[in-house]
Amino acid sequence: MVLPNFLIFGVQKAGTTSVYSYLQQHPQVFMSPRKETEFLGRDPAQIDSSSDKPLLTPGGRAQIVTLEAYKALFEGVTNEVAIGEASPNYLFRHERAVPAIQKYVPKAKLVAILRNPVERAYSDYLMHVRQVVGNQKPLAEQIETSAESSFTLLKGRYFAGMKHFLETFGPQQVKVFLYEDLKGDAPGLMRDLYRFIGVDPEFAVDTGQRQQTAAVPKNQSVNRLLRTDNPVRSAVGTLLRTVMPEEKRQALRSRLIAANSAGKEAMPLSDQDCQRLKAYYREDVLKLQDLINRDLSAWL
Repeated sequence: MVLPNFLIFGVQKAGTTSVYSYLQQHPQVFMSPRKETEFLGRDPAQIDSSSDKPLLTPGGRAQIVTLEAYKALFEGVTNEVAIGEASPNYLFRHERAVPAIQKYVPKAKLVAILRNPVERAYSDYLMHVRQVVGNQKPLAEQIETSAESSFTLLKGRYFAGMKHFLETFGPQQVKVFLYEDLKGDAPGLMRDLYRFIGVDPEFAVDTGQRQQTAAVPKNQSVNRLLRTDNPVRSAVGTLLRTVMPEEKRQALRSRLIAANSAGKEAMPLSDQDCQRLKAYYREDVLKLQDLINRDLSAWL
C-alpha cells in the first residue's frame, strides 16, 4: 500500500497550485494527479462506500470518500522518493485532518504556505465572484453580518490550526513558508522544500509560469449566464450541439468568459475595507508570529 509521505496542508490562495506544479517537475517526486483530494479533512459521517451515487464536488468531480479511492491516486508511484498531495483546506479543517493524518500517514512531512490574511480573503472573494459560488457579499458586509460563519474570513485565521499541527507533530515534521517567500524567491523556496521532503534540492525547477491569475467579470449578469445552469445557457447549448462538437463549444465558452474578464484592479479593495480586515485579523496575526517565529508586522 502506497500513501503520501508529505502533504501540503495550507492554505488556499497562497500559491499552492504553483508549488504543486513545481513539485510535479521533480523526477524524485510523485504528486497525486488530483490536487485537493480533501480526503484527510473529510467528515467521517460523509463517507459512504456503498452508495451507487458518488458525492460530487461543486465542480462536478467525484469526491474522494473512501480509503480505497485515496490509495488509487498513488497507484502510479514507481521509484519516487517523495510522494505527496496538496489539500490546502486541511489547515482550516484541522480538527478533522490532524486525527486522520495521525491515523493514515503519521510520519508524513507537513508543509504550509501562509499568506497575508487580508490579501488571501480578498483573493478568495474575487474567486467567488468570478465562479459565482460561495459567499459573494462584500467583505465589509461579511465582517458586519457573518464574520463567524464566513469561510472566506475564517480561513485566514491560521493560529489555532497551526498550533494544533505544531503541537501534534512537532516543528521537525512541520515546515512553514510565507507567500512572500514564494513571490520573492520561488527557486529558493523550492530548494528548501525539496530538502525538507528528502529529494535533490539542486534540481533546476522552472518557476517562470504562474498557474493562476486573478480576474473579475466585467459584467456579472453575463458571467452568471456563462458559468451557471440557466434556461438561456441550456437553450444555446442545445442549439450548438447540432452544429459544433463538445471541444469547440467549450473553447467558445472559454473565449466568451475571457472577453468578459478584467484584472482584479477592476474590483479593488478599498482602503477602508482593508483597514477593517486588518483589525479583524490583528490578534490572530500577533499570536501566529510568535508561534512560527516569523515577523508578520507587514501584514498589519
